[in-house]
Amino acid sequence: MDADDRFTQMALALGHDFGGELRIGGHYQPVLRHGRQLWVSGQIPRVGDRVLHVGALGDSLTLQQGREAAALCALRALAWLQREAGSLTAIEVVLRLTVYVRCATDFTGHSEVADGASDTLLEVLGDCGVHTRTTVGVLQLPKAAAVELDLVAALHDSAVSAKGSAFLDRDEQ
Repeated sequence: MDADDRFTQMALALGHDFGGELRIGGHYQPVLRHGRQLWVSGQIPRVGDRVLHVGALGDSLTLQQGREAAALCALRALAWLQREAGSLTAIEVVLRLTVYVRCATDFTGHSEVADGASDTLLEVLGDCGVHTRTTVGVLQLPKAAAVELDLVAALHDSAVSAKGSAFLDRDEQ
C-alpha cells in the first residue's frame, strides 16, 4: 500500500473524504512551490464548509479532541500536497511542521495535541513523514478552530522533472 492509499484509508477511517473541493478561508495560496519545496499554508480542521473541533483545549475541548483536530489539519495539508505533487509518493520528506493550539491559560499539553498531526504524517508517509516541529499555544485561531498547522515538504528530484511544465515556480510562469 502506498502513501496515497494510506491517506485515503486514514481519511475514510475518520469519516472524511478530501476528494472534493478544499475550501480556503482567504486570499492566499494554499500551497506554493519554490524549487523542490512545497509550502502549505495554515490548515484548520475544516471538512467541506464545516470547521470541526472549535473551542479551546483545556476549556471546552479535551486533549483527545485536540489530537483529532491536529490529525484533520494534517490530512488537509496532505490533500494539498497530493493535489500539487500529483501523488504523495512524490514527497521526499516533510521538513518542518508548526502547530498552533488554541488553549486555556493553564493548558500544557501542546506537544501531545501536535502528536496527532505528527502521527498522521508518519502513518501516511512513513519515514518521509519524519519532521522537525514547533508547537505554540495561542489565544485564538481562525473560525474559532482548536488547532491550525502549516508545513514545508520537499519533493523527490524525479517528481520535479516528471511533472514538467505544468509544475513551474510562480516566477517561471
